[in-house]
Amino acid sequence: MRIIKKLDLYIFKNFITLFAGTFCISLFAVMMQFLWKYVDDLVGKGLGMDVIAKFFFYAAETLVPTALPLAVLLASLISFGNLGERLELLSIKAAGISLFRSFYSLILFVVVLAGVSLYFQNVVGPEAQKNLLQLRYSMAQKSPELEIPEGVFYDGIDGINLYVKQKNEVTGMLYDVVIYNMRDGVDNVHIILSDSARLETSSDKQFLLLHLYSGEQFENLPGGMLNTQFAPYRRETFVQKHFLIDFDMNLNMIDAEAFSNSEKTKDLAKLLVDIDSLKGAADSLGHSYYDEMLNGALYVYNPDRDMTDTAQLKDVRSKLANEDRPVIDSAFVKLKPTDRQTAVRWALNRVEQQQMGMDFKEDIMDRQDRAIRKHWIAFWQKIMMALTCILFFFVGAPLGAIIRKGGLGLPVVVAVIIFIVYYIIDTGATNMALEDGIPAWLGPCMSMIVLAPVGIFFTVKANNDSVVFNIDSYKAFFRKLLGIRVKRHLARKEVIINDPDYPAVSERLQGLVHECRIYRKGVRRLLLIQLLVHIIRNRRDEKLEWISEELEACVEELSNARERAIFHYLNRLPILRTEPRFHNRLRKDLKTVIDASEHLIQTINGNKNNDIQ
Repeated sequence: MRIIKKLDLYIFKNFITLFAGTFCISLFAVMMQFLWKYVDDLVGKGLGMDVIAKFFFYAAETLVPTALPLAVLLASLISFGNLGERLELLSIKAAGISLFRSFYSLILFVVVLAGVSLYFQNVVGPEAQKNLLQLRYSMAQKSPELEIPEGVFYDGIDGINLYVKQKNEVTGMLYDVVIYNMRDGVDNVHIILSDSARLETSSDKQFLLLHLYSGEQFENLPGGMLNTQFAPYRRETFVQKHFLIDFDMNLNMIDAEAFSNSEKTKDLAKLLVDIDSLKGAADSLGHSYYDEMLNGALYVYNPDRDMTDTAQLKDVRSKLANEDRPVIDSAFVKLKPTDRQTAVRWALNRVEQQQMGMDFKEDIMDRQDRAIRKHWIAFWQKIMMALTCILFFFVGAPLGAIIRKGGLGLPVVVAVIIFIVYYIIDTGATNMALEDGIPAWLGPCMSMIVLAPVGIFFTVKANNDSVVFNIDSYKAFFRKLLGIRVKRHLARKEVIINDPDYPAVSERLQGLVHECRIYRKGVRRLLLIQLLVHIIRNRRDEKLEWISEELEACVEELSNARERAIFHYLNRLPILRTEPRFHNRLRKDLKTVIDASEHLIQTINGNKNNDIQ
């Protein structure tokens, strides 16, 4: 028992060291993917280091649950790959300890890790998501940093196009400046030409101060006939001119409560409460829309319900019984042609209005249903993300024990492939659930449903020492299935202890040739029906099996020969297949066996005569 405890501690130490490193790598990888997605919100805004540090900190907090499963997968693959590569797993199994028993300490660790992940998503994650959304949308609305290029029009200032031919980076002076000021509208454009200018920001970063030197200003006068040949305008020449332009460069934080309704900023209890509230609101709204449509677009006239006067009711019923067409059609026929067109147009307008109203109500109900699905998806995603830590351990640990390769080579490649498959399944199923293609709970659970049998399969195979990734076994299987020939590759041995018994081998080869000729006469081409009968019955051909065994025995005996000619003919001998579906090929193989055996007999007898002489 003490040995097992030491073994558990040893495996746990190896795993936890690798887990710390792989977690940092995984978090860095998902952070880079996140940064690539939102890099436009950071570039060119003149953000301070404190704002960028907050952005990365909140992003890291939200991405920790995503990095944990990938870290578990990588660490389990590398740790058990190292144990297999150093033959430590072989020693553990030789001591009578099963592979699954060696998982015990790590199973306890990943279960605790799954609980930590769930707690992190339920407590830390919502607040981090709220802070991240607040910071990200605030950065998106921040005005860009003022960086005016040379030789092109700059439109970073709202309503103003600025052209600078040349600028001095040291003094900040701008030369040959052209300004199109369209803040008063397109019909009242202010065009300013200046030899030089200087642009600076106010101390509170709320305004731009534009100082212009030696220039002219052109302005269209309002109320003029702009479509005529002569349009009135005003021209002004100045030595110095100063403008104050509204341009807020500060980072104004949006109220965080604006994101409190997002499903990403809620814990599990809050999600369940809001789901019930959304369902109640959607049901009441649906019932109100239903009642409105029954009394409006889907209203059907019912005389028994809408008419209380007995005489009038009898009159309408008699008309309905005696008229070939409904009363409304009779009334329409009696109208004048112009009145008919007016009635048709009115009816079409009425139908279009009703259709627009129904589309609007349908859109509102779809939004309600989509909000409910989003909340259910967020609820199940928190649970499934925690369980993925356990799933990836039971995929990575047995897979590492089967592959038996450690380090950052093959395990990283395998881990990336598995994670990509997981990500594709999870993203595709979640999008389908969001579009109501599948139930909302099935989207986040789809990756678990698909990969859980894979983890169970790998665990069972690794615990039973199955050769899942033995390439030779797969080659042998497909070679047997497709009937691919296997050629002999015999070579002379450098050290020979016992020479072959040539007389006995020659006698056995003669008997083998005789039996092959007899058997070959009885082999004929099989029709498809006969071939199927042979395969279904799966009868053993004892004679052919004896020929194959005798051939292999002669080859084994002659493999100790010293003559090159013998090996030449031995490598010509085919490996006989005894399956019934290969009878058509058997005739050619038996002919080859007969020819090669006769040459072997002649070679052996020739060597014997040389020895006698």
